[in-house]
Amino acid sequence: MGLFRLSFVFCIFHIFSVLGFGVDPALRINVFNELKLGASFAGVSQVHGFHNETRAFLFKDVERGVKAPVDVAERMLGKLRHRAEFTLLATLKQEQLNSGVILSIHHADQRFLELESSGQREEIRLHYRSRGQQPHTEVFPYALADGRWHKLSVAVSASHVLLHVDCNRIYERVVEAPFLDFPADASFWLGQRNSAHGFFKGAMQDVQLLVMPQGYISQCPDLNRTCPTCNDFHGLVQKIMELQDLLAKTSSKLSRAEEKMNGLDNCYCERTCSAKGAVYRQDQAWTDGCRNCTCAVSVPPPPRRAGLVNERDGPVRDHVLPPPHCPPGTAPAYVRGACCKECQPVCLFSGRVFGEGERKAMRDSSGRCLLFECRGKTMRRLKDSPCPELNCPESEQVALADRCCRVCRGHDFCSEGSVCEEHSDCVSQEAGAYCSCRDGFRALRDDSAYCQDVDECAEGKHYCRENTVCVNTPGSFLCICRSGYIRIDDYSCTEHDECATRQHSCDQHALCFNTVGGHSCSCKPGYAGNGTHCKASCDGVCRNGGTCVSPDTCACQQGFTGSSCENDIDECADGFVECDSRATCVNLPGWYHCECRDGYHDNGLFSPNGDSCEDIDECVAGRNSCANDTLCFNLDGGYDCRCPHGTNCTGDCVHHSKVKHNGQIWVLENDRCSVCSCQSGLVMCRRMVCDCENPTLDLFCCPECDPRLSSQCLHQSGLRAYASGESWVEHCQQCQCLQGEVDCWPLSCGRVDCDFTAVPEGECCPRCVSDPCRADSVRNDITKTCADEHGVTRLSGSSWLKHGTECTRCQCKNGHTCCSVDPLCL
Repeated sequence: MGLFRLSFVFCIFHIFSVLGFGVDPALRINVFNELKLGASFAGVSQVHGFHNETRAFLFKDVERGVKAPVDVAERMLGKLRHRAEFTLLATLKQEQLNSGVILSIHHADQRFLELESSGQREEIRLHYRSRGQQPHTEVFPYALADGRWHKLSVAVSASHVLLHVDCNRIYERVVEAPFLDFPADASFWLGQRNSAHGFFKGAMQDVQLLVMPQGYISQCPDLNRTCPTCNDFHGLVQKIMELQDLLAKTSSKLSRAEEKMNGLDNCYCERTCSAKGAVYRQDQAWTDGCRNCTCAVSVPPPPRRAGLVNERDGPVRDHVLPPPHCPPGTAPAYVRGACCKECQPVCLFSGRVFGEGERKAMRDSSGRCLLFECRGKTMRRLKDSPCPELNCPESEQVALADRCCRVCRGHDFCSEGSVCEEHSDCVSQEAGAYCSCRDGFRALRDDSAYCQDVDECAEGKHYCRENTVCVNTPGSFLCICRSGYIRIDDYSCTEHDECATRQHSCDQHALCFNTVGGHSCSCKPGYAGNGTHCKASCDGVCRNGGTCVSPDTCACQQGFTGSSCENDIDECADGFVECDSRATCVNLPGWYHCECRDGYHDNGLFSPNGDSCEDIDECVAGRNSCANDTLCFNLDGGYDCRCPHGTNCTGDCVHHSKVKHNGQIWVLENDRCSVCSCQSGLVMCRRMVCDCENPTLDLFCCPECDPRLSSQCLHQSGLRAYASGESWVEHCQQCQCLQGEVDCWPLSCGRVDCDFTAVPEGECCPRCVSDPCRADSVRNDITKTCADEHGVTRLSGSSWLKHGTECTRCQCKNGHTCCSVDPLCL
């Protein structure tokens, strides 16, 4: 009830905003004012409008180019872009039989929004593109080109289209919703499609675009509007589906949060630090080589890159200690297992200082060796011990200052116990052992027992050459090849020939050229494209929608043949089709259909072979020409005018409420190319026979006999000219040249009675498909629903973004869930 009241208030407000206070200027695009028409465009002049006091502009039958400048076009398109509701208004007077474009917004050959009026076929056409960038044409049979003034309005609200002419609702349809996704360089034309086609001939005034639904109210204030609009309903449904999606995601998050909370009931949380695979508690201290470290959680953690540090880790503080100040009788000295010097007792002996644990060998007057060791600030003599037997000659024996026993030259002092620690190796010499930092490391203290890594890349101590990047490693470095290069040796790389190794992205119909750091592609002769994607080029040779599959080779659409697809296959004449006796086969460009014969009409089943045609009772329907003195008798496929018994009948006919005498011949008032005659109460009409040799022939009725160059037409590609009366197929449209003007309309397609249809590649008409996910169009049944990954019910026709993804969109098609990745999202 609340939603209804809100919609009602919204509608009342909208009506008063249009009727009482005018349209918001931000929602109105006055095309004439934007283009400054009349002052800057040749071929357009100002004339009296629909009322004498109003102004209009006459679009003359001359070459012209009424195109909006780039900045003006972007300003107008900016108001329309991505809008679901808009109204196109115009007041116009179009010349009879003219086929021209009223307004066109397009880019290259893609018509995003175009309104066209065809006087030749007496129809109004709305061209647009849907969300899937599929072209659509909606045809409204109506004779607008009659030389009279008309008010025209086309209102679009989502998938709902309303056509008003002279404030009368003519058509109301549900169509594929237009998608106004104009590119930045789209062009805006008035009174023509481009500089060569679709010229409107006549006068126009008050051409406007209103970015609002039911904008026809501003043109016809007496018309009321229905509340709410189709777009209002679509928006409500979309909001409901968005809320369903949000509810499903929120429920999932709450469920996961509850699981985590349940697991935390018995947990005690504490900040910790991680270093070299070990975990340390808050304020815990430890030694890391020559560093004293503390886990200090009181310091705010520095910014981290996601995925590198666990959230529970605190920062680690390094402490560098200064050298100790030692009391008298002691001195700083290294202690085994410690990185820094500590205060140790010293001994004075023989004029020099010995540290704690140092030894000194001396000989007494008798030549006997005495060994002393510094302990507790006193040099103490050690007990004599026998020396091991040496297996080397006396000349190879070496006497040492810290021991009484000799050793053989080359003795391994490192085997007696090394003091070398991190990244340091023990080196044995003739008189003892010392520590040496490994390659790529430098000493942290003067005896080289502790060493740290040297960053050769940062200090410029590497040998990496061109086309490489230096990467530091413990004790060394690596020279990594840049992208697009391959390794020659450890320090240099050369260019990678992607072409030779077939590691390129060129199309199979392209040539690959190796370049520095990569490669380039160029399409082979006979193909066009950017090199990555190449398509065969036939220079416009392929006609009637044919596809160029290789240089100068066309693959024809169904229904056409020939090297250039120039010949239409006449399925009727060639016996491919057998229509019902009540129908006749009508050949169409690339297609055919069984059309009910005169005197029959379809019963609504639209059977392909015409067996749904049934007899028309002309007598009951009043579709007969029998005069008042005759009686109408219905016949199968026709009727007969019979005289009552004993009465002399005149044989006259009644045609358009006028009496025509028996034998009388006349030309139709609204079609000068058709001749009718009255024969015993029956009116017989036929098109004028075209005899091109007759000098008095009416060229208007027989355009194929018009030899004038001015009556020829240029093909859309600009590569071919057609004589007046010739026809062709272009982009699934039937086109015809009539006295210099090109008129195109959608190809007629047979009725397809199935839920899922798709247009095969290279064809124009939809076919039934069994796989719903391959269908371009779906006859949605709202009773057939789908369930998404959260179990939420989705109506047929709805779409949603798959949970946990950014580019996968799913759609419900009559109970079938179809998901695909949007390539534009990647």
